[in-house]
Amino acid sequence: MTGARISTLRLAGVTRSFGGHQALRGLDLEISGGEFVALLGPSGCGKSTALNCLAGLLPLTGGQIFLDGERIDQLAPERRGFGMVFQNYALFPHMTVRNNVGFGLKMAKVPKAEAAERVTRALDMVQLTAHAHKRPGQLSGGQQQRVAIARAIVLEPRLVLMDEPLSNLDAALRLEMRAEIRRLHQRLGLTTVYVTHDQEEALSLADRLVVLRDGRTQQIGTPEEVYSRPANRYVASFMGYRTLLDATVTGTRGPHVVVDIAGSPLVGLDRDGVAAGGRVTAAIRPEDLDAVTGDDPPDGTSGTSGTPGLPATVEVVEYHGRELAVQARLTDGRRVHFRTRKRLAPEESVRLVAPADRVLVFAADDGDGLPNELGKRPSRGPGAGDGPAPEPSAPEPSVPEAGEPGSPDPRNPAAAPADEGAAEPSGKSREARDIPKQVAT
Repeated sequence: MTGARISTLRLAGVTRSFGGHQALRGLDLEISGGEFVALLGPSGCGKSTALNCLAGLLPLTGGQIFLDGERIDQLAPERRGFGMVFQNYALFPHMTVRNNVGFGLKMAKVPKAEAAERVTRALDMVQLTAHAHKRPGQLSGGQQQRVAIARAIVLEPRLVLMDEPLSNLDAALRLEMRAEIRRLHQRLGLTTVYVTHDQEEALSLADRLVVLRDGRTQQIGTPEEVYSRPANRYVASFMGYRTLLDATVTGTRGPHVVVDIAGSPLVGLDRDGVAAGGRVTAAIRPEDLDAVTGDDPPDGTSGTSGTPGLPATVEVVEYHGRELAVQARLTDGRRVHFRTRKRLAPEESVRLVAPADRVLVFAADDGDGLPNELGKRPSRGPGAGDGPAPEPSAPEPSVPEAGEPGSPDPRNPAAAPADEGAAEPSGKSREARDIPKQVAT
């Protein structure tokens, strides 16, 4: 079961506005056939808006979409040949599993014999053959999501679009379905665009990540690039750099800089070409901070900066099996987070050290996700961030995701948006209205 594989999907300056607010601002992205791309960000960042624009459920305010060189943004959803998996499954409650999976084929007027064969193969792929006669209400959440996935892939789509398909599942089922989605993607050679707010989910599934904030692209890269070399403070905070400390640069050491934090020096890797005296932010992952108690040497001293460390007092200790998750307070009252195998207790005094290459130093953020130009060097030197910083612009209010409950209906784009996280209304009317048009695409 394989559809016509695409060569290239290109989004050129894709923009979507609701009234005077831009939910998506000039998204440029090129996706190769067989690639798994995750759109990642918090609620209101524009990721579902981008997916709905790609699906044809929202018209573009600006920009164009090309599939293998052919412009498709003016095509109706059913003419794009895409499959879509919805967050709320969107299954017909009165239909059996087999009929739900085959609904799109019926709408496409595929011959009955061929449709039956394709449905059987799809059910086998998602391991639901034994449940083909059941209705959605008789299935678990994970099984319902498998039905939704089978309904998408049975169409042999050129592109599969997934809108937070695992967010309604419990932790164990999310892990199981994550592996299932990746297995199907590899087995069928699918091209997939996947929306999620879960960093771990995106890192484990995707070939490339697109990190969004308030409709702007913050970084595009492989999971390793985004995880290890975040482009700015915002991406760092979203990708697990839990300790973010405002500081002042006191000196430079080649690709590294020395910053002052609560009266103590800390050496970090310069990511933005910052200047002496500049305002910066030092970003550190919990696993990269090491607690030194008394005169004991830190665990793994190789690669540490050689500074005496940041004096801190332990506040909260959480048991996580082989290690502890600790929240501590610096001498100026700011809080830091680290993980350790040492048995620490609240009110215990420690010194915190970190390898210089694991402390990322960014120019100060003025609140719009862009670096403060006053803190940067006149020219970019060794250790500066990858590529030029984006052009600053005035911050705009965060806009709820389109395509979510309460947001503009695809058939009425002028409707006012509402909160992305609003609960999906129960009842049959929305499903009965939306599913036939969308699932058949």
